[in-house]
Formats: sequence, structure tokens, C-alpha cells
Amino acid sequence: MRHRKARHLLNRFTSWRKATIVSLAKNLFKYQRIKTTLARAKACQPLAEKIISLAKQDGLFSKRRIYKLLGEHSLVSLLSKDIAPRFKNRTSGFTRIIKLGKRRGDDANLVIFELTEIKEEKKRAKVEEQAKPEAKPGQETRKPAVKEKPVEETHPKTESKVAEKPPITKKPTKSFLGGIRSIFKKERDSL
Repeated sequence: MRHRKARHLLNRFTSWRKATIVSLAKNLFKYQRIKTTLARAKACQPLAEKIISLAKQDGLFSKRRIYKLLGEHSLVSLLSKDIAPRFKNRTSGFTRIIKLGKRRGDDANLVIFELTEIKEEKKRAKVEEQAKPEAKPGQETRKPAVKEKPVEETHPKTESKVAEKPPITKKPTKSFLGGIRSIFKKERDSL
């Protein structure tokens, strides 16, 4: 009997399921908002909440536990320096799931899985660019001067030489077998 063995199986083997959930959590912390299926988001939500609550403790032991779960030092520092301070006034509810609709191919429920406190610098930068002061009616705006190429003087003898050059012919394309040989070369890729 499977009493009290509730978990999101995601139709995967155990190791594959754990890798999927950790990968979703990593992407959530990198991009702060991801688009995924409802089942995957619900499976990842407890892990993401746990990691953020660990990051809020901001100690060496909690950082090591986060590294053990995620396996990336850059994400550990991002969590402790950027994401965790945003949630200092919250005790839970660090993530949310917003439903989008059904996917066309397999009718899966699509959602946006995101952090509740999102730091949006990109939109502010675009707004600042659009809000640049425009020129007043009395002022003229200066455009950068476009450099023109100087006109060269040509002699009648050189003009005829240029016109007499034969047209450049295209090299014949490789034959079918020549193209295949280049695919199967035995050269090692250098890293």
C-alpha cells in the first residue's frame, strides 16, 4: 500500500525527477520568472521556498546547505546577496504560480512560476531612455556629422583598365561526397 507517499512524480525516475526540480529552481533564481507546466511548478515550489528561507539565515552553514542542493557557487552568492534581502519581511510565500492556459500540442497547463519580489532594472533603464529631455522649439538638435568619402580623380587610361577586367567566376560547389568527408574528419576538438 502507498499510504502517505504523496509526491509529484512527473512521470520520471527518481534521479531524473530530482534533476528536473533542481534545474527549475536554478532557472527560477537566475531569471526570477520562468514559464513551465503547472505540475513542474508545483513540484519545484517547496524546494524553492526552502532554499530562500535558508538563504535568509545568511550563515556559512546555510550557504553550504544551499550549495549542496543547487551545486553552483554563483547562485549561492546571488541568493545571499540579492534575493534573500528582498524577502526579509516575509516568513513564507516567496514564490507564486500564475496560470496562463493550455499548451497547444499536448494540452498541458502552462504557468508563470516567479518570485513574489522581483527586482526589475531592465524596464527602468528603458523608461529612462525614453524620458530623455526633448529639444525645445528654440534649440536645434545636432546630429553627428557623417563623413563622406573623398572623390578621387581618375585618368581616362585607368578607367578603361578597370572596365576591361574579366568578371569573377564562382568556384564550383563541393560535390556531395566532399561535403560528407568534412563531417567525418578524425580531427580532435581542442577545448
